[in-house]
Amino acid sequence: MEASIQEVARLTGTTSRTLRHYDAIGLLAPSRVGDNGYRWYDDDALVRLQRILLLRDLGLGLGEIGRVLDRETDEETALRRHLAWLAAEQDRLARQAASVRRTLSARRGGSTPVLEEMFDGFDHGEHREEVTERWGAEAYAAGDTWWRGMSDDERTGWQERSAALARDWAAAAARGTDPGSDEAQELARRHVAWLASVPGTPGHGGTPVREYVTGLADMYVADPRFARHYGDDDAGAAFVRDALHAYAARHL
Repeated sequence: MEASIQEVARLTGTTSRTLRHYDAIGLLAPSRVGDNGYRWYDDDALVRLQRILLLRDLGLGLGEIGRVLDRETDEETALRRHLAWLAAEQDRLARQAASVRRTLSARRGGSTPVLEEMFDGFDHGEHREEVTERWGAEAYAAGDTWWRGMSDDERTGWQERSAALARDWAAAAARGTDPGSDEAQELARRHVAWLASVPGTPGHGGTPVREYVTGLADMYVADPRFARHYGDDDAGAAFVRDALHAYAARHL
């Protein structure tokens, strides 16, 4: 399969000028340029363009898209992950549409909409803007797909493990535990493993990136929404921060 730049622009709803710009910045080169100067795109180039457009729809800038494509060379895995996210979005939008239909039907019939049904499908993206700003739209998409792919029991289990970790941190802080002690460092190890279990986070499935861990640790103190998970005052969050910084310095 091979398509001219005009065909690609028409099919994707973009412009020839945009495609030439992608080439100029090293994001998408044509597979060949004819003697007449026409640009042509083969299968590989078109699949790369599809990935570019998918990532662009997630809100990534062109520079970040280029870095993602350079980093994720396993094309099939990347497309499968994006397909899972699209399927989750499709399901969410279908639930929203059904909710609105039920509301319209109830209003037309003079009845009161059922509260639980009115907002089915609207529980999406509570932290989307914040996550996207800090770590990129791709990170949000991966984490969102992972969360929505869980069963109710799996979500409950993960939430219980998270709550247990927070309780253990708070208890250690209340006892005045030294952040550099073996006890605190074991909590830090558990915390880092917990972070690495979430798809889309830097270092997922392996060793988290040091800057990511220390950045989160600092945020636990700076943001009261996180600080309250680790005790009744800022001292608990400061303890977590100091222990994670010590762990990162030793192991990451």
